[in-house]
Amino acid sequence: MTWVVKLGGSLNADPLLPQWLDVLTQLGGGRVVLVCGGGSFADTVRAHQAHWRYHDLAAHNMALLAMAQTAHFLHALNPALQLVGSDADAQRALRLGKTALWTPLALLTDQADAGTNWSVTSDSLALALAQRLGAEQLVLVKSCAIDPAASLAELAKAGVVDARFESLAGQGNVPVRLLQNDQAQRMRSLLLGEVEAGDAAP
Repeated sequence: MTWVVKLGGSLNADPLLPQWLDVLTQLGGGRVVLVCGGGSFADTVRAHQAHWRYHDLAAHNMALLAMAQTAHFLHALNPALQLVGSDADAQRALRLGKTALWTPLALLTDQADAGTNWSVTSDSLALALAQRLGAEQLVLVKSCAIDPAASLAELAKAGVVDARFESLAGQGNVPVRLLQNDQAQRMRSLLLGEVEAGDAAP
């Protein structure tokens, strides 16, 4: 079964990042699709848009490119990751026993809609990917403190997940788990089956 693991962009400067990539490549081959946040690349887009006041559609596309930049950065750190640009490519990489590293370039668009703004971030994009792939689970890895008892609505209000995440989660049946950046060993245990798959977050 497929797992989608989303590493928050805040991990881009985290010394624990190589450990996460090692766990996902060593144990995730054939079942993990990795999604990365835009990190400082996306922060630059936010600041640039705030300065020049251009529309959200352009910023949305630029944020997708920021995610792609992060993906290429992660691939440079760990070339065992297989860069993929579509759902079909991700499934093909998994069949070959690889850990897929998804880039969202296929989502670039010239049409504005309800999702082409900052209410949708890499969290919701990872969830939508997990739903399309029929994933067994979505794991979001965050650098901030996470209240294990918090609902998705509460997590959105606290800024842990984006504003659209809760409503999107209600449209599918992919369990969502949140881990903190210092829990790479817990991720290892999950992939080894040492932690019950049903022990998922809100």
